[in-house]
Amino acid sequence: MDNIVEAAREYIAGLFRGNAGGHDAAHTLRVYHSAILIAEKEKSGDPETVALAALLHDADDHKLFHTENNRNARSFLASHGVDAEKTERIIAAVNSVSFSRNRGKRPYTIEGKIVQDADRLDAIGAVGIARTFAYGGEHGRGPDDSIAHFHEKLLLLKDEMNTDTAKAMAEERHAFMLAFLKEYARETGG
Repeated sequence: MDNIVEAAREYIAGLFRGNAGGHDAAHTLRVYHSAILIAEKEKSGDPETVALAALLHDADDHKLFHTENNRNARSFLASHGVDAEKTERIIAAVNSVSFSRNRGKRPYTIEGKIVQDADRLDAIGAVGIARTFAYGGEHGRGPDDSIAHFHEKLLLLKDEMNTDTAKAMAEERHAFMLAFLKEYARETGG
């Protein structure tokens, strides 16, 4: 497992080189580490499937790449000899991550649930706040437009976690965002 996971880390570093808008290699590595932590605490899921799905979860993100049928992830997996059944399990987990495409849907595999939780955890709390403003700035959004994103998505994520471990982690991060929004409103007169 270690060799393919390390290869996936290197692949992601190259794929996201130069991206600083919140969907970058650092984000992917945080999702990977959170997914591994959740899987260990939950004592669930195939560790290699969780690791690879977490590392490849943004390799074909529609906001970043114009690929079809998870071409980047599938190409990586094929080049490392991952069999068809495991590839489909990894791709199913990858495809369950996107908030906009999976709103209100629960992944049907434990690996999908874990990776979805890990990705959503990285969207909230201090890191989530930083990513929101980085992404907003990259796309020409000012602070007030980025604040709107909290109400459209980020404040909803706490209640959409799948695992008990992620639910507990989300509580603290959610409270931090609420405190930030309160202070932002105080400072801006909003």
